[in-house]
Amino acid sequence: MNSSIGKRLEQYTIKRPQEVLLVTISIGDEQDKIAVFKGFSSSLMRPTAFDPDVSVFPDDTIIVAIDRIASPYNPESPRYIQQNISWTEMEVLLLELGL
Repeated sequence: MNSSIGKRLEQYTIKRPQEVLLVTISIGDEQDKIAVFKGFSSSLMRPTAFDPDVSVFPDDTIIVAIDRIASPYNPESPRYIQQNISWTEMEVLLLELGL
């Protein structure tokens, strides 16, 4: 996986601003959750660089699952559109949007 996948997910949320993607990733032995909304990504568990050109998706990232959540995102009461999407399933949605 590389940062272009992060860019594709960001572009998805630009085209679908009514959605937030909550992406569970694995980096080596660690897991992280990343929120992607309106073209920006932010780690919910680690520091995120101030520079938006620095991807929060390192090259060795493995996507574990993606949740599509209706915006605005309320962590105490998320409104799920779809949960536990695999990368293969998400790629279909990305390709439908030309990403």
